[in-house]
Amino acid sequence: MTLALPPAEELTVAGRRMRCRIDGDGTPVVLLHGIGRTLEDFAAVHAGLARDHRVLSVDLPGHGGSAPLDDPHTLPALAAAVAGFLDGAGVTGPAHLVGNSMGGAVAMRLAADAPERAASLVLVNSAGFGKEVTAALRLLAVRPLARLLLRPHPAIARRTERAIFHDPAYVTEARIAIALAAARQPHAARVMRELVRSLGTWRGVRPEWRAELLDAVAALDLPTLVVWGDRDLILPAAHFSFARSRLPTAQGHLFRDTGHMPQIERAAEFEALVREFWSRFGAA
Repeated sequence: MTLALPPAEELTVAGRRMRCRIDGDGTPVVLLHGIGRTLEDFAAVHAGLARDHRVLSVDLPGHGGSAPLDDPHTLPALAAAVAGFLDGAGVTGPAHLVGNSMGGAVAMRLAADAPERAASLVLVNSAGFGKEVTAALRLLAVRPLARLLLRPHPAIARRTERAIFHDPAYVTEARIAIALAAARQPHAARVMRELVRSLGTWRGVRPEWRAELLDAVAALDLPTLVVWGDRDLILPAAHFSFARSRLPTAQGHLFRDTGHMPQIERAAEFEALVREFWSRFGAA
């Protein structure tokens, strides 16, 4: 099993390397992955949307092939880094922000902090809508357990991938190899610990940052689509209902027999759903 990340581009932002993939022309679309993940989580959607959009996928700081920050990794710090990445890529106007899991929270934070950068939000099984989260992430807030669980071991990587997908056919050797390559970056465990402790405790996701962020996003009245998989073992589908009530003007779609990453398990349907959402607001 090879343990190298797939080839991608690099941009230097504020003196730091950011691994990215940029393709296509048209309205910008920014694809943001979740905690401990890489831009490969959006590979299929990236290729499809790049037919008529300028699509930018990026490894968040300290993830995959992107260098870590000097300061602690927090939601505001990641959002600021994405803003810097967009400047480096020449995207200064509004973009469609699409985020999965923690990437959804990063997208919301960026929209709240810099509304001029957001044309719309697509929140895919997004963090920020409930306290409940998989026990594996809660345990990372306990220092001794974090050291054990963050070891880059094939069995741990396989178990994590298996929890992400409802259909085990998506737990491929290639995906396990990418997860291992990302986990073996020298800073990966530190970045994970910082993010987990800033976002939650062993009891679950902290309510303070969630309440403030959702208030800010609701006040934007930004075109928003909330998507979930009904078999999500990471962030339960009950969060989907709360998201619809917390952002009452948002559109919503619940995929059946789908796990934490509908953009992979339901790639074609996901792309069609997002395109239809954008066209509804004349923002495609």
